[in-house]
Amino acid sequence: YSFFFALLSSLTVIALAYDPDTLQDLCVADHTSGIKVNGFTCKPESNITASDFFFAGIGKPAVVNSTAWSAVTGANVEKIAGLNTLGVSLARIDYAPGGLNPPHTHPRATEVIFVLEGELDVGFVTTANKLFAKTVKKGEVFVFPRGLIHYQKNNDKAKPASVISAFNSQLPGTQSIAATLFTATPTIPDHVLTTAFQIGTKEIEKIKTKFAPKKV
Repeated sequence: YSFFFALLSSLTVIALAYDPDTLQDLCVADHTSGIKVNGFTCKPESNITASDFFFAGIGKPAVVNSTAWSAVTGANVEKIAGLNTLGVSLARIDYAPGGLNPPHTHPRATEVIFVLEGELDVGFVTTANKLFAKTVKKGEVFVFPRGLIHYQKNNDKAKPASVISAFNSQLPGTQSIAATLFTATPTIPDHVLTTAFQIGTKEIEKIKTKFAPKKV
């Protein structure tokens, strides 16, 4: 019996490590529902159409105008209602020449990128502070383990680059490290940031202004 319960406990931990499995053929997300659940409530099956499983938003490059010169187009459950409970999603990332997808994490998913065009310097850092980095080219694949800080940088100063990302979550979530620390609401106290980064308050405020919304 002890072996059975140990095995059952292990399977339970594994099951809880990913998006919940579907218990029916379809559970298309009802984005209009006000009911809060872990995921989205299901549309009535009579209201489901083929359009709930379709998205054309990653077929061409996005307009890149961010300060880091990259743009992420998600193809997750927020865009494709039919992904609800299926535990997968995609994204397209476009990089201007020299563009960067800044260090960030996905708390709910492992990410696999496939390079469509260009050449990228990529890497992730483990909890032991070890960096695994590589240059990847068109047609190549690289994996970023779930929850670990990672980045991608277009190392060509003349040509753009792009990748398709796959995730084992319908909504992997993204936390950009710098933006999270310096644009949180309410703000993280300056004394926390000055101690963490071993710099003065003036430097902290200067960094914050870099992330402030641009005035139109």
